[in-house]
Amino acid sequence: MIRVALADDHPVFREGLQLLLDSSGDIEVVGVAADGAELLTLLDQPGLEVDVVVLDLDMPVLDGVATARRLAASRPGVGILALTMHDEPTVVGRALDAGVRGYVLKGAGHGAIARAVRAVAEGDTVLSGTVGEAVRRRSLAADGPALPGLSTRESEVLTLVAQGRDNHEIARSLYLSVKTVQNHVSGLLSKTGARTRAELVALARDAW
Repeated sequence: MIRVALADDHPVFREGLQLLLDSSGDIEVVGVAADGAELLTLLDQPGLEVDVVVLDLDMPVLDGVATARRLAASRPGVGILALTMHDEPTVVGRALDAGVRGYVLKGAGHGAIARAVRAVAEGDTVLSGTVGEAVRRRSLAADGPALPGLSTRESEVLTLVAQGRDNHEIARSLYLSVKTVQNHVSGLLSKTGARTRAELVALARDAW
């Protein structure tokens, strides 16, 4: 079972979300809170284990971004999913920088919300609809190495590899899971014929 804690200041929405997740079969809501401060107090209870926290961003006392930042620092193993009405790129960026790994709009279907919880529990990054497109539109490839046959995402990864970033840093920068970055790096080694990461860096820098 995926153990979830919820924080939302709207009681009707919070209760409905709890019913939705509890009925999913593989998700159990183990705690609910009306704001970020209440959530952090809840998580300090002895014996309470949580895999994913689902946060609204607009909450009194301690908002979702501030809560996510504290959670990411104190409980890095807990996945954080923002469930909000805001799709503005600046708001999304602040949430992701604070440690949010999933960002889903409240208008998403019930199935989409449950899938997002599962994905975040697995360590993946989930970006809802137009939110994901806005974030992914950032193109590092435009100023990166010009190697033929690479996808935009591969070029973005290669640019960061050439800058000396490790897989964890690349994952944070591109909002990907570390496993996905590892797969891209393996693909780049195969496509370019490089035998090592150092050779891949050399090829990329020669192509600039």
